[in-house]
Amino acid sequence: MGKTEKKIILANPRGFCAGVERAISTVKLAVKQYGAPIYVLHEIVHNRHVVKELEGLGVLFVHDLVDIPRGAICIFSAHGVSVATEMRAKTLGLRTINGTCPLVGSVHDMVERYHRDGYDVLIIGHHKHPEVEGTAGRVSSNVYVVANEEEAMAIQVQDSSRVAYVTQTTLSQDDIAGIVEILSKRFPGIKGPKSNICYATLNRQKAMRELGKICDTLLVVGSKNSSNSNRLREVGERAGMHGYLIDDEKDIQMKWLRLASTICITAGASAPERLVQGVIAFLRVQGFEKFEEMNGKEEQVSFEPATLGN
Repeated sequence: MGKTEKKIILANPRGFCAGVERAISTVKLAVKQYGAPIYVLHEIVHNRHVVKELEGLGVLFVHDLVDIPRGAICIFSAHGVSVATEMRAKTLGLRTINGTCPLVGSVHDMVERYHRDGYDVLIIGHHKHPEVEGTAGRVSSNVYVVANEEEAMAIQVQDSSRVAYVTQTTLSQDDIAGIVEILSKRFPGIKGPKSNICYATLNRQKAMRELGKICDTLLVVGSKNSSNSNRLREVGERAGMHGYLIDDEKDIQMKWLRLASTICITAGASAPERLVQGVIAFLRVQGFEKFEEMNGKEEQVSFEPATLGN
């Protein structure tokens, strides 16, 4: 018998989305214009390599606004923040730049509008995730987080006739389908979009479903706290692949490769392309010499960097 051919198929699209590119450009522009140090509340995006690179430019990531000196520049991360956080930054005398992804900002606008119109608002998303916390914090009351179908069955609202929902932008359609179905049965008049899942998340997940037909193993380049990267792995596993989430090639375990013949490589929306290339180089040394890149949807969305006062 001949030796089994080992192959790499590179997903397309993959890696940085427009919101992440905007957030990183915003931080780099601030360093260039105002000089280091520049402060960022939480991680600008959920990728440890990106954070480390920016730290090398003089960026300081903090967990609390009180850790930032009065008068310094503070950038809010791509995940968005609550109104209370914005007000606290003003009280502390900070100069702020809003790095919130515009697509997350559109969800904020939707929540605020529903609240003004007297609706109880349900946010379908993960508890404690910064995007969800920031979205919930855009209004003062009658907002609830629903993370799964069990919570959808149990959630109690103030007025069951006036209920609306939004979704976290980095979920998968599989995550929300059952939840929306339950909420629609419990609250027949519920208002909400098909989803607020962003274009980049949907495009990358679609690629996973297609590649699951021809690949047996999936490597998702992305940090462990990246929601969209975790969802890519889950979608790939549901498509039939053995899925693994890795920060870079150093996380790859040799036992994963022994039974693999065709490996799909993709990257979460906050993972730099250089990390993908490092994984490819490592796999080629391990005998995965044949390589191809799938045809995928070209993404043309772009956003201008944020500056002081916008």
